[in-house]
Amino acid sequence: MGPQSTEVETPRLSAAKIGSDVGLLLAKLHATGSLLNNKALADYGLRERSFSVLTLACSGLEPTQRELADFLSLDPSQVVSLVDDLEHRGLVKRAQGKQDRRAKIIVSTTEGRRIHNKARAALEVCEQTQLAALSEEENVQLRTLLKKALWG
Repeated sequence: MGPQSTEVETPRLSAAKIGSDVGLLLAKLHATGSLLNNKALADYGLRERSFSVLTLACSGLEPTQRELADFLSLDPSQVVSLVDDLEHRGLVKRAQGKQDRRAKIIVSTTEGRRIHNKARAALEVCEQTQLAALSEEENVQLRTLLKKALWG
């Protein structure tokens, strides 16, 4: 799938040096994506952060709350609140860890996986909309470069 004809006009102020700053570009891309994502996730009673927790709970990797906080760059108290809400809704549950029996892992329920699958499909549409100006190859390259910048 190549670029679509939904081009956005380049803002006049992007000609300033700050218009090439990686931090600003990433922040703007995230901000516009968050608006689209949160609008789509509202249909499932989720927001980006709760969806991220649910996604990791559905991953089969059995993350602990500490791992969730570290990976999502959130304060542990925020993760507790997010997990509490998802658990109250019956989408995730806390279970005893297999590696460390003292640690609680977060796993999805059947209902959590059902909601996650629907929400994931909605977010894929949002992502396609946001990255419509990129070719498939550029899309893959963007993901590869972002991962490399984050994790080497």
